[in-house]
Amino acid sequence: MSAPDDRVIAAQTDAYFNRTRAIVEKFGDCQVTYAMFLRRPVLAAARLMVDWLRLVAAARGVAIEIELLHAEGSWVGAGEPLVYLTGAFATLVDLETILLQKLGAACVAAHNAYQMCMALPGAAFMAMGARHCAGAEMQKMMEYAASVGSRAAQAEGAVGFVGGANDATAHYFGAHEGYGTMPHALIGYAGSTLRAAEMFAATFPGQRMTVLVDYFGREVTDALEICRHFEGMAKAGEISIRLDTHGGRFLEGLDPQASYAVLERHAPGAIRRYRSEQELRHLIGTGVSAAAIWRLREVLDGAGYRAVKIVASSGFGVEKCGVMADVHAPIDVVGTGSFIPERWSETYATADIVAYDGVARVKVGREFLLRGVG
Repeated sequence: MSAPDDRVIAAQTDAYFNRTRAIVEKFGDCQVTYAMFLRRPVLAAARLMVDWLRLVAAARGVAIEIELLHAEGSWVGAGEPLVYLTGAFATLVDLETILLQKLGAACVAAHNAYQMCMALPGAAFMAMGARHCAGAEMQKMMEYAASVGSRAAQAEGAVGFVGGANDATAHYFGAHEGYGTMPHALIGYAGSTLRAAEMFAATFPGQRMTVLVDYFGREVTDALEICRHFEGMAKAGEISIRLDTHGGRFLEGLDPQASYAVLERHAPGAIRRYRSEQELRHLIGTGVSAAAIWRLREVLDGAGYRAVKIVASSGFGVEKCGVMADVHAPIDVVGTGSFIPERWSETYATADIVAYDGVARVKVGREFLLRGVG
């Protein structure tokens, strides 16, 4: 992270903060304390913001006191201050816009990632959100946040996130490079799922392989063909089958009735109690449903390929992970970008000054931010 330039900061901050800085410099500076908070429960994920602020302080040659009220990855209640910042008003006022950008979304994404990992504690998670991000800076923030939520879940026994989709953010998960075998585009190029797998094996000999099996709508047929062709790898647990079935169709061989039957075999009674429409879709609907995952598992096991792993992707957020956990869906790895907040309005962090030259003062309605009040 390079030292921020004051001209860049001025261009990226809200104009009224720049004007306030000019007024304060004209009429006399003072020491202020800012409190920063979110309106919903989150996990504390302030490191990127703090690192940037320290660079600014060093570049400006000023002292800024940073008081983190919660350890990284710890739970923070709605409205609870996450951090107090104390320093010269003229130094801090023009930083608020950027500081809030770096705090809110990261804290919410960390909380989402934690909830997903705790819902499926036995599954490994892959951060595949890069393509859903508005550029590299957002990707860095989101995958940093996923790693924060993951570590919190790992402390409670979950497997958590083990890697990401590219090299740029692999270090957040303790990896040296991004993970991934093949996209749908390679299978289209190869002309068959098996041929794509053969090409991969020839180009990257000795590597474990994850094969997409939904391109031609023959998830079961192609999965079994792959396992038979690479039987040694399959029996050794070096083959994974990735389900990414489009939401407009069922897994090969399934329909609503067959999906109900699959779940009755493996999770009796799971769909007999009340379910919302979305929960039913996750359970027995089109796409990567719980029934689809269970169906693939029973077919693989029945053919003697118990060591073959299942990677599930497509729409795996907090709710879908919870539904999968409810029916003990046999997922080994979840590919997800859904730790990125679905409702962006939830990510809005807020900052208020709570003291001027040591005198407590805050706008009416925000008294809960004052030290010792709560």
